[in-house]
Amino acid sequence: MTVCLTAFFPCMNRIQLGQSATSKVAANLIRLLSYNNKTMLETGLIVGGWDKYEGGKIYAIPLGGTLIEQPFAIGGSGSSYLYGFFDQAWKEGMTKDEAEQLVVKAVSLAIARDGASGGVVRTVIINSEGVARNFYPGDKLQLWHEELEPQNSLLDLLNSSSPEPMNI
Repeated sequence: MTVCLTAFFPCMNRIQLGQSATSKVAANLIRLLSYNNKTMLETGLIVGGWDKYEGGKIYAIPLGGTLIEQPFAIGGSGSSYLYGFFDQAWKEGMTKDEAEQLVVKAVSLAIARDGASGGVVRTVIINSEGVARNFYPGDKLQLWHEELEPQNSLLDLLNSSSPEPMNI
């Protein structure tokens, strides 16, 4: 139902005004849908698009229906693992390929840390040329958890001949 309504709003805009809705109009319509159904629709949303007036835009709509324009948006169960990574790795003016590889790496990191993040990466690139969807199967993703060295873990303490308090 929500997907049908999100497709319906921009179509109605095109019929009523004779032109496609801008990314901002579409994001505001989705925000209203989220706000008006906040007790039933318990999810954060990301709206992205490209229009001839403002170019590419990304909007985050957290629980409750607030609209926030951002240079990038992160959502989902693994997102809490990624904010620090994105704060450091994201750069203004990245190429399409750089941005996509950043997203693939980020979702791979989330998969390594969060069991609910799934096992594949799906990307959508929206620009003046149109929409391109890409799929990265789990067996092609880098497995970050195998590279991590545990520090001050319980196993380290148990394997140590003279356990010391954990260094923080």
